[in-house]
Amino acid sequence: MTEQQPFMSSFLEIEPGWIDYNNHLNMGYYTVLFDRAADEAFAKFGFGPDYVASANHTTFSAEFHVRYLREVKLGDRVRCSFWLIAHDEKRFHSFQEMYHEDGWLAATGEGMTLHVDLSGPRVAPMPSRILSRVTAMAEAQSHLPRPEGVGRSIGL
Repeated sequence: MTEQQPFMSSFLEIEPGWIDYNNHLNMGYYTVLFDRAADEAFAKFGFGPDYVASANHTTFSAEFHVRYLREVKLGDRVRCSFWLIAHDEKRFHSFQEMYHEDGWLAATGEGMTLHVDLSGPRVAPMPSRILSRVTAMAEAQSHLPRPEGVGRSIGL
C-alpha cells in the first residue's frame, strides 16, 4: 500500500429513498455514503465480512462528525476520500471528503474507529498483518498537508 495521496472511493449513487421533503439528500445518508466509501478503504486493510467470519474481529465506529457544505440531490454521484490521520494498535482516526462528480466538495466526515474482538465484545489490538497495512497507509499519507476541517468543534 504505497498511495501517496488519500484513498479515493468509487462513485456512489444517491438512492431515491434517501431524498427528504426538501428534495435533497437527508442528513443521515451522508453518513451512509461515508460508511460505504470507508468500507472500500477498510478492504485494503483486510477488514470486511471475510475478516469477521475468519477472525471474529471487526471494526466499530466510536464517534463520527459530519460537516454539510453543499446539498446533494437525487441523480448526483459522489466519491469520498479517506485520510488516515492517526492510529495505534486498537483504533484509528480518519477524515473523509465527499466530492460531487463535478468536483465540488459536498461534505466532510471525521471519525474514530475501534478494532473489536466480538467475543467480548471488547476493543482489541489489530493483528500484525492488518496493523502493518494501516501503518503503511498512514506513512504514505504522512507527507500530505493536513486536510482543512480536521478536529473542528461546534459552537456559536
